[in-house]
Amino acid sequence: MEIRATALPDVKLIIPQLFEDERGFFFEAWHAERFREAGLPDRFLQLNHSRSKRNALRGLHFQVTHPQGKLVRVLSGSILDVAVDLRPGSPDYASWSSVELNDQNRHQLYLPHGFAHGFYVLSRQAEVEYLTTDIYDPAGERSLLWNDPAIGIVWPTTTPRLSPKDSSAPRLEELASELEVFRLDR
Repeated sequence: MEIRATALPDVKLIIPQLFEDERGFFFEAWHAERFREAGLPDRFLQLNHSRSKRNALRGLHFQVTHPQGKLVRVLSGSILDVAVDLRPGSPDYASWSSVELNDQNRHQLYLPHGFAHGFYVLSRQAEVEYLTTDIYDPAGERSLLWNDPAIGIVWPTTTPRLSPKDSSAPRLEELASELEVFRLDR
């Protein structure tokens, strides 16, 4: 597998080596030793799976307790996957990066904890699966407003399908005190 930095150097694009023949294909979606050698986590504690319809936007989510690194991949369909650096003191604080993940390119995205994560469904439907480095803690989950002008994410729509929680999420400036748990320059 090939591991590349994205526009946010700590967010990594993982491109698996694909073996195809007349029967279909095979690839290693995760390999502990290869991840460890690349400085990525070699241990995950939870596997999540979602199905979403076209124009759905999930996110931008993060956890302040039990912060999670995430390894995201698409089983079917296509998404625009987005990461936002929420680590005060980071040179990339409040910057974002996006990549298209789909069932054709089979790319994956790794986001360390301290990043908000969200995705927008480009296809009729998409099934997304992601491993996390820590367990989900409902009390520690937070959302960041998907279209916060302080971040300026360029989404392929201005009218996505949102959950009530995501449509009323706070802006970055309202979350500043909670983000101190991710501070890099202590």
